[in-house]
Amino acid sequence: MKDGQMSLPAEWTDPVPFGAIEEDGYSRGFTCIAGLDEVGRGPLAGPVVAAAVVLPRGFSHDGIKDSKLLTAKQRETLAPGIKAQARSWGIGVVEVEEIDRINIFKASLLAMAKALVALRPGPDFLLIDGNQPIPGEMLQIWNRTPGVPPQQKTIIKGDRLCLSIAAASILAKVARDAMMIELDGHFPGYGFASHKGYGSAAHLEALRRFGPSPVHRRSFKPVRDACGENGKERGGDGFIG
Repeated sequence: MKDGQMSLPAEWTDPVPFGAIEEDGYSRGFTCIAGLDEVGRGPLAGPVVAAAVVLPRGFSHDGIKDSKLLTAKQRETLAPGIKAQARSWGIGVVEVEEIDRINIFKASLLAMAKALVALRPGPDFLLIDGNQPIPGEMLQIWNRTPGVPPQQKTIIKGDRLCLSIAAASILAKVARDAMMIELDGHFPGYGFASHKGYGSAAHLEALRRFGPSPVHRRSFKPVRDACGENGKERGGDGFIG
């Protein structure tokens, strides 16, 4: 174990049997284990969204896997069942203004911390996709027992190795996609409903044509370049600037 990163047993191969990582945690005395994942670090527009999911001990489901391996329809079908069967779940959202202020990396971790707020009871062990734990100062927005933060383990490719992280990836993706579809109605012309804010050719062309909308991330270079080219910003009722 190094820098909060879980070392998986050598006999475990990819994919690790779903639920094995959680069971290992329960066998070591933890009582409430949450999986966390985020979606939306790469897009040029829209929020970054994270989910936290606590599944019942021993839970299994053949359809749950990394959200990137599922179609939109499959994710939308699975999400209600995950919510219904989870012990608890939560969604955390960090909007564009905060992303630009603190950077997307910190915003992603903050979204995870916010996702913990809805969990009851509060987890004592966090399984986090990636290689970065949530900083202690961010956990303070959730931690209801000062001085006793939950332990954390980061798992590279956790959404493919860990059942609760995979479930969180599905909830986060479904939630963010819905937000981007709603933003498409407020800011038509950019194609948010189709590309969800990612830098597709059509999206980049719309940026060049219209300039950034209020939900574009000014801290991202393609958006800054679009601002520099035309100096205008699109508002909800047309162009402003």
